[in-house]
Amino acid sequence: MKSFQQARWEEPLLWELSLEGRSGCLPPVDERVIREVGSVEELVPDKIRRKSSLDLPELTENMVVRHFVRLSQMTFCVDTGMYPLGSCTMKYTPKAAEAAAALPGFRDIHPLQHEDTVQGALRLMYELQQILAGIAGLPGVSLQPPAGAAGEFAGCLIIRKYFEERGEVDRRTEMLIPDSAHGTNPASAAMAGFEVVVIPSGSDGLIDLEALKATVSERTAGIMLTNPNTLGLFEKNILDITRIVHEVGGLVYYDGANLNAIMGWARPGDMGVDIMHFNLHKTFGAPHGGGGPGSGPIAVSKELEEYLPVPVVAYDEERDRYYLDYNRPKSIGKVHGFFGNFPVLVKAYVYIRLMGRGGLKRAAAHAVLASNYLARRTEVLRGLKLSHAPHLLRKHEFVLTATELKAQRGVTAGDIAKRILDFGLHAPTMYFPLIVKEALMVEPTETEPLETLDSYAEVLSQIVNEAWSSPEQVKRAPYATTVRRVDEVRAARPKTRALTWRDLKRLKEKEGSI
Repeated sequence: MKSFQQARWEEPLLWELSLEGRSGCLPPVDERVIREVGSVEELVPDKIRRKSSLDLPELTENMVVRHFVRLSQMTFCVDTGMYPLGSCTMKYTPKAAEAAAALPGFRDIHPLQHEDTVQGALRLMYELQQILAGIAGLPGVSLQPPAGAAGEFAGCLIIRKYFEERGEVDRRTEMLIPDSAHGTNPASAAMAGFEVVVIPSGSDGLIDLEALKATVSERTAGIMLTNPNTLGLFEKNILDITRIVHEVGGLVYYDGANLNAIMGWARPGDMGVDIMHFNLHKTFGAPHGGGGPGSGPIAVSKELEEYLPVPVVAYDEERDRYYLDYNRPKSIGKVHGFFGNFPVLVKAYVYIRLMGRGGLKRAAAHAVLASNYLARRTEVLRGLKLSHAPHLLRKHEFVLTATELKAQRGVTAGDIAKRILDFGLHAPTMYFPLIVKEALMVEPTETEPLETLDSYAEVLSQIVNEAWSSPEQVKRAPYATTVRRVDEVRAARPKTRALTWRDLKRLKEKEGSI
C-alpha cells in the first residue's frame, strides 16, 4: 500500500486573482485569414455585435496555467489511481485515442461545415455505425444520443413511435423495469410517457420469471433490462425473458451500460433484443468522469430502423461520398444538437480499431477475471458479504454489503468509502443498487494490473480491521484528502449551493466562508 497525501491549495477564484490590465499572450489574427475571409467587422453584422466588453477576469498566462494545475493536483482521476466505480466502467483511457481526437482535422471542424469538407469525419462515423451494429447484432445505429440516459430516452421514444404507427399507443402504456435497474431507466420511460411497472428480483438476484409472467399483458409496451445486471450477474433466462415479452406484443430494450463484460462474446440482438444503447464513454475507453462527456448511441432491429433519430450518416456508393441522411419521414426527430459528442466517437473508434475483435474479447474476459478475483479476496473479510447468490460467478462487477459492520460497529458503507480515499484509491459506488443495503459496488475493469487489485483488497482488509478495533477512526475519515467530510445535509440545501462564482461570493459575504 502506497503512502498518499493529496495536495491542498488555498486556491482563490480566477475572479479573485484578476487585476485590471493583466493579459496573456494573444497572437494577432493571421493576415492570410483576413485576406481569405475578411475582417470581423465585415463578417459580423452590426446588430449582433457586442456593445460592451466581456466581463472576464484579467490574468497573465502563467497565472491561469498555475491556477488550473493546482486544481488538478487536488483532483483524483483514473490517471492517478484505480477508479472502481461499479456500473460506471471507469477504465484507463488510451492516450492514442486522446491524440487522435486532438488531430486538427477532427478538433477544428465545425458541425455547420459543408459535408464535402468533413468527409473524413463522416467516414469515421459511418464506419463506427457499422462496427457497433456488428457488436450489437442489430442493423440500425444512430450515434446522436450524447449519453446513456439520452440513448434510453431515444429508445423509449422509438418504442412509443412504433406503437403509434400500429395504432396501439393508447393501450401500450406500461414499461416493465427490474428492481435492480439503473436509476435512469424508469426516468427515461416516464419521460417518454410510459407508466413504470417494477419487476422484482428473485433470491438469486435475477429477474423473477414467474413475476414477469404474471405482469405482462396487452398493456405492456416493453421491458428495459440490463444484462449482466447491476449485481454483476448474467441473466441466464434472457431468452425466456425476451420470449415472454414478445408473446404479448411488447419490445425488449437492453441497457448496454454493462457491455464491457460480454463484448465480443455475446450479442444482445441474438438474445431477442429489439433496441439497445451503448455507453461509448465506458465500454470503449473514452473518459467518463466529471459528468461527461458521454456518448450513448442506439442500435435497433430492422423493423425499428426507420424510426432512428435524424440525421443518420449514410454512404452514396455511386458518388463515393458520405452524407447526412435527413430523408427519414418516420424518424422520432433529433434527440441532441448536431450529431452527438463527436470527440467521444473518435476515441471509441480508435479504441475499437486498436483492439480488434480479439482484443475486445480479451478485454471482456480480463474484466470478468478481475471482478471475480477481487470479489473472492474481499467477501471473506469479516463484516463484508457478497450480496445475492454468493456461489455464482460475477461478470464485470460485484456488490458487497456492509450490513454486519453497521449493525455491530456502526460503520457504514459510506464510512468505508471515505476511508478508502486515504490510501490514494477511489471508493466504489455506494448504496446502489437499491435492493442491497449498505452496498459497495466494485468494478475493477480490465485495465488494472494484479498488483493494484491486491492493494485494493489489502486496503479493504485494513479498513475492516479498523472498523472492528477502532470504529471511530473509520467514521472520521478521510484524513489525507484535500477536502474532508462535508456537511451532507447543508450541502443538499439549495440556499447553500454555489452554482456560479457569483453564488459563491454571495454565500461568502453572508456566512463568512463555506
